[in-house]
Amino acid sequence: MSRTSAIVSLQNVGLRYGKGREVLRDVNLDLEAGSFHFLTGPSGAGKTSLLRLLFLTKKPTRGLISMFGQDMATLSRRNLPKIRRRIGVVFQDFRLLDHLTTYENIALPLRVAGQKPKDYRDNVHELLNWVGLADYADVYPPVLSGGEKQRVAIARAVITQPDLLLADEPTGNVDPAMALRLLRLFAELNKFGTTIIIATHDSHLIAKAKRPVLMLNDGQVEHR
Repeated sequence: MSRTSAIVSLQNVGLRYGKGREVLRDVNLDLEAGSFHFLTGPSGAGKTSLLRLLFLTKKPTRGLISMFGQDMATLSRRNLPKIRRRIGVVFQDFRLLDHLTTYENIALPLRVAGQKPKDYRDNVHELLNWVGLADYADVYPPVLSGGEKQRVAIARAVITQPDLLLADEPTGNVDPAMALRLLRLFAELNKFGTTIIIATHDSHLIAKAKRPVLMLNDGQVEHR
């Protein structure tokens, strides 16, 4: 697959929970490999729901989703983990493991992938420096602040240099200076070819980044 081809494609996608109204409707979206978009819109517009579709934790009520050249409707359960390993996710609720240290949480995706500690030690420490947590490597999540947990979650999501990074309000718990620092981290990752979608309400961050914006409004996506 060429770098200019769409690695994610949504065609007439709709999503509803139970018998309620559609949260997403007639969503058409192509994400080119190596692109960087912000996803924004009013509260309740469906940003998190769209990210859940892209991380394959929800199935669309209707429409077609293709990722990395594969139709998700025909993807077997056995092959689902292989697709997810190509995706990094920053969740709003962090989802850190409390029994692992900051270092161990960040290194977890590499350990699961079978890498040896000596092969990833330097990369983990480099990221700890990037997110301003070099002194917190041996600290456990319960004693971290919300902003610190957010930075651990971001470092864990990018440590594998995924093909696709989905970030749900990744700078919502950090100060403006750290938000810009994290934005530079995302930009560096993007330079290496990672396709990035950042869901955010932070208009200042969007203005600083000068990247294309996907606006979710009334369940539909508008390009800006």
